[in-house]
Amino acid sequence: MSIVFFIYLCTSMRILIVNTSERTGGAAVAANRLMEALNNNGVKTKMLVRDKLSDHLTVCPLPRSWRLQWHFLWERLCIWLHLHLKCEHLFEIDIANCGTDITNLQEFKEADIIHLHWVNQGMLSLKDIRKILDSGKPVVWTMHDIWPATAICHLTLDCRQFETGCHHCRLLPGGGSAHDLAARTWERKQRMLDNRKISFVTCSQWLCSEARKSALLRGQRIETIPNPIDTRLYRLGSQQHARQQLGLPREGRIILFVSQRATNPNKGMQYLVEACQQLGKEHPDWSDTVSVAILGGHADEVASQLPFTTYPLGYVNDEHRIVSVYQAADVFVLPSLSENLPNTIMEAMACGVPCVGFRVGGIPEEIDHKDTGYVAEYRDAADLARGLYYVLVEADYAALQHNCIQKVARCWSQQSVARQYINLYEQQ
Repeated sequence: MSIVFFIYLCTSMRILIVNTSERTGGAAVAANRLMEALNNNGVKTKMLVRDKLSDHLTVCPLPRSWRLQWHFLWERLCIWLHLHLKCEHLFEIDIANCGTDITNLQEFKEADIIHLHWVNQGMLSLKDIRKILDSGKPVVWTMHDIWPATAICHLTLDCRQFETGCHHCRLLPGGGSAHDLAARTWERKQRMLDNRKISFVTCSQWLCSEARKSALLRGQRIETIPNPIDTRLYRLGSQQHARQQLGLPREGRIILFVSQRATNPNKGMQYLVEACQQLGKEHPDWSDTVSVAILGGHADEVASQLPFTTYPLGYVNDEHRIVSVYQAADVFVLPSLSENLPNTIMEAMACGVPCVGFRVGGIPEEIDHKDTGYVAEYRDAADLARGLYYVLVEADYAALQHNCIQKVARCWSQQSVARQYINLYEQQ
């Protein structure tokens, strides 16, 4: 592509990013960062959301209506009934049976390309998505989890039904049946995609590989582009200054754990507890020199489980304060049981913090083993402990820091990711 055509393309193209929330959840964070990256690289981009929380002019809310809340409640009610009035799995399932038709909105009409992100919980129904596809506008859909390639779930775990066709769903009472809610939703998704094309984008090579195995997406374009990060904000800073701001100990080493909800079993807190208990037994002096900081909701509920002094920082939405939390840490640990390409690892590395996580999902694509951190064997608390010890004691820490910052600049900078998306948009 010539530089002249590239500049013309950027200044003339209009993108509408569609996501349920403006700020809540990893997909919202990634969608916001992409919007900023595209705008900073000359592409006129707006974001359409159901839940707007800021006064940013580039973020547009759906027209206010009682129907917005009703769409969410109706879908949950339908799922609850299929769960035989039980709340287990209530928020692990999405069926997209109701939502808002956005094709008549001015933001939609002005856009050249519609870029879907996480559109669940009453934002868009399958019927609404089909109407978007039938409008004739090119559609790009960034997958933040596997839901677009399955019937009703966001995490497949050990289930491989999506490779042939979802039914007998593990999330439904009694393991479902041949004609259960999953099977019927699968058929609705098939009708939505019938003779229609979407350019699917996954944030990790792992999710790309999984999506290509889906019988639902057979024949669709699927490729990988990572999420971007603003390296002007997430950067190496003074650890002492950050700790002073946060009221954390000036001396000693700090292990950091971050999750929107610290009690979420999928984030693996139980493995961090077990790893720290092992380290405490093997190195008794760590009780005086090592502490744990937990950033996220319900942090105080898990603090007492850890053998080291623990600082529950709670839920924080001030991005500058979040950066300070990363800058205060010596190592970031994310023992998740399932992940795509977690923003938290990217954020920590951008701040020069080596990371430790399990070999699952896209985590090994972010952490280069013993180069930017440590990749522990899946669900192995003992290896997780070895990873923490490696980063804090054995490794050349300055080299790890340098490698983290260099990888972020090379792979996830705004300019790098924006250029990849612009190339994709140009091919639509």
